[in-house]
Amino acid sequence: MKIETARLVITEFTPDMAKDVHLNSLDEDNRRFVPDEVFETEEEAGEAIAFLISRYSGTEGPLTYPVLTKAGGENIGYVQMVPLGDGAWEIGYHIAKQYTGKGYATEAVQAFLPVMAGRIGIREVLGICLRDNAASKHVLIKCGFEPVFEGTGEYQGERREIFRGIWKKA
Repeated sequence: MKIETARLVITEFTPDMAKDVHLNSLDEDNRRFVPDEVFETEEEAGEAIAFLISRYSGTEGPLTYPVLTKAGGENIGYVQMVPLGDGAWEIGYHIAKQYTGKGYATEAVQAFLPVMAGRIGIREVLGICLRDNAASKHVLIKCGFEPVFEGTGEYQGERREIFRGIWKKA
């Protein structure tokens, strides 16, 4: 798979991306908001990449793809679709700290959503983040996610204050 935008390329992982994935995962926002996606070593990142590559041939997920800059080919993060059960799917994304504030997450999510919804055969996608993750909440709203819930809910196996939005394919 390859999706191109004005500034980005969303493509498939390759094993040689382990170092970038490891380094991108270490920033404080990733540790705070998605600690299960922090890879303390390059080897851990390599194992995760191998698993993610193995998922590309199906639609059971997670379906996770690196986000690269078009200009220099830097690996700046990822975008993903994660099954929640009962046919529901959630969008996930992370842009490394040194690349945030430039609209990359919004650009990647806007390009990724319709392509992946079509591939999976779904018309709705959930967006869930911690309520105090203002940047992710902003990306979801900017990408057309309608707010459906704010309050205490399930987030990574714990009861937390969350924001939940829903995106519907046109």
